[in-house]
Amino acid sequence: MFKVFLAAMLLGLSVQSMSAPTVGGTFLSNLGSEPPTLNPLSSQDAGAAEVESYIMSSLLERNPDTYEWEESLAKEWSISKDGMIFEFKLREDAKFHDGHVVRAEDVKFTFDAIMDKSNKYKTAHRRSYFENFDSVEIVDPLTVRFKAKEVYFANFDQAAGLSIVPKHIYQNPDDKKEKKLNKTIIGSGPYILDEFKRGRQIVLKRNKDWYGFKLKNGKDKYNFDRILMRFLKEPEVELQRFEKGDLDFVGLSPEKFVLRAKGDRWGKELIKKKVENKSPSGYSFIAFNMKSPVFSSVKTRKALAMLVNKPLMNEKFQFDLSLDANGPVYRQSFYNNTSVKPVPYDPKAALKLLREDGWADKNQDGILEKDGIKLSFTILEPLQDFIKYLTIFQEDAKKSGVDINVKYVEWNTFIKLLNERKFDAVRLAWTGGQVDWDPKQVWHSSSIANEGSNFNQYSNPKVDKLIDEARATMDRNKRATMLKEVHKLIAEDHPYIFFFNKKFSLYAHNKRVQMEKDTYNYTLGVNNWWLSP
Repeated sequence: MFKVFLAAMLLGLSVQSMSAPTVGGTFLSNLGSEPPTLNPLSSQDAGAAEVESYIMSSLLERNPDTYEWEESLAKEWSISKDGMIFEFKLREDAKFHDGHVVRAEDVKFTFDAIMDKSNKYKTAHRRSYFENFDSVEIVDPLTVRFKAKEVYFANFDQAAGLSIVPKHIYQNPDDKKEKKLNKTIIGSGPYILDEFKRGRQIVLKRNKDWYGFKLKNGKDKYNFDRILMRFLKEPEVELQRFEKGDLDFVGLSPEKFVLRAKGDRWGKELIKKKVENKSPSGYSFIAFNMKSPVFSSVKTRKALAMLVNKPLMNEKFQFDLSLDANGPVYRQSFYNNTSVKPVPYDPKAALKLLREDGWADKNQDGILEKDGIKLSFTILEPLQDFIKYLTIFQEDAKKSGVDINVKYVEWNTFIKLLNERKFDAVRLAWTGGQVDWDPKQVWHSSSIANEGSNFNQYSNPKVDKLIDEARATMDRNKRATMLKEVHKLIAEDHPYIFFFNKKFSLYAHNKRVQMEKDTYNYTLGVNNWWLSP
């Protein structure tokens, strides 16, 4: 997470206004699905993470161009010679939104809550990143010391990037308090939660007293007076609302970028962008529940992956603007094993594999079976726009004797079923994560319990061992060798059907949005945008 790669290449950039940023206006954006909770300790979805990025502050912040750490809540920091102790000196003027000064006890509480063994704060999904720390100690009211017990290449990065919650608000939640915390969020960041209307929107207001505006790296940032976040789940609806003026900014799928983002207003009032930067790229997938007898065999899982007509999907929906994913880390990553090839579309080979694995249509009903189990399952899908992909898969699989049901499920229900492991298969996507890949959160068997992110319950002792060894390896090249083997082993186990990861960042904004440049090296830089008067 702390290494810097080659400079980004920017494609299709427009000439931006070079006038000085101005403060004001309401920025209209879309979260997609409504966050089930805004509690920054327990939240897991991307929508909540976006809200938190405006409201919460971490000890340090990344520079969007250099990726180096810069001051934030902490004004000074140090690393011991053996790389096992990290000390942070907090600013005197940093306050939470309720007026309480950010203190060392808040930092310690945040860490302790994440590591609570009883999972009282529902933080199991975050624990793997901090488990190599022994403790966080209070040196004085404004100084904290992180003490590592084991070497982990990202120990300092995790400490530096820790978003701090106020102890007096979040400690010891009971059922009544927890329900309230799901609907509120208090941090020390540049925006304050002003409104959360279930089913409608979230509104943030600029925190004029934010300490960061006095910092060099906080200058000309967070210029919107208010940010209104809608809950529009479907991309087509989102684009329609953008064209109506109900949104200032939208991310675009390749299909929307090529087929929909055109017309008289596009290029004048509505501007679309195609940029390439070094930010990690996510990928979409179908995850098999590894505890289901239907998916117990790697041959069956591989055969199912070979029934996915990705060439057709790429042609119809991706327009060569995405890459065929070859495993659990994006294709451009330093840790991607380039010797691993994407699973080909090959129905004949897939059917041969299924027959080798013992599947046969014994009663001539068109559905394969084995040991009294039908090769029949349901894929849960939380996004209507992706059902067309699954429909193609469904139709092709049927020709080979595989019965697939596609079921759309509302987001909150989807997350509940995911956490309870009550599904056959699910279609979802991971965001890009870290520049320096640490697969433990998703792929280590220890991440299965307590609603951890390994929700499809994948387990491979070799993968566990290599992940553990890689995390303790400081040399990036040596670590990459280990993680490329992890990539290969996971890909060969076929716990997911891997679809695509993006080649470009595709987005659109209206003419009132102003910016210094279309992308920074590691982010688009929305935090640096402003609105024309």
